[in-house]
Amino acid sequence: MRWLALTLLAAASLRGCVAYEYEHELWVRVDGSGTVNVTGRPELWTAFKGIAVPADEDGARDAARKLFESSGLRVRRVTVTQRGGRDYLFVSADFDDVNRLTGTAAFPDLRIALRPEGDRLRLEGTWTPPPARGAPADDGQMAVRFHLPSKVYEHTNAMDGVERGNIVGWRQDVRQALGGGSLDFRALIDRRSILVSTVGLFAAAIMLALSILGGLILWVRRHGTRSLAGPPPTA
Repeated sequence: MRWLALTLLAAASLRGCVAYEYEHELWVRVDGSGTVNVTGRPELWTAFKGIAVPADEDGARDAARKLFESSGLRVRRVTVTQRGGRDYLFVSADFDDVNRLTGTAAFPDLRIALRPEGDRLRLEGTWTPPPARGAPADDGQMAVRFHLPSKVYEHTNAMDGVERGNIVGWRQDVRQALGGGSLDFRALIDRRSILVSTVGLFAAAIMLALSILGGLILWVRRHGTRSLAGPPPTA
């Protein structure tokens, strides 16, 4: 049992093989609502979002919460963690429309658009750093990652292609980001969510099975009735 637990833990941590110094991670539904997680070193929050992050953990959490709530998001969790001797500020928040994140105080560095395109949805945007504030360490990588709700038909330069069926992401070096390097992202997805499509297929399979079963029952009843009636009388 212990080995099973260790195996599951290792599998769950595979995604963590790449540890980003600054990351936007978004779960988006087909109606545009969803959840965003932002994780980064406090000095990178200051450099890219213009928020003065207090040195104490309580102050850092309060500042981040106020920033997101003032931008119309519903904050789910704010924490300060450590990795490799460095502090990382983490915020998770819900939004009603991913298109409304652009231009808010919480996302001065991120432009996102999710628009209908025929029977599909086009996701596109740019992470563009404002003039960097301060001189934070420029090691490591930053990323913008999306957990999309439906089939991904195409994408532009996603770092690892389509991961696990519906995850796409883009990354660059922190040094490049601090130097003003922007990060463009694009993807084309289905307007039907994977859940809806799965439920639809499941319902269709059930209806087909019921139709076959109904046909068999009707055939057995007719066949049985004829057998009980015996052969037709001869002249």
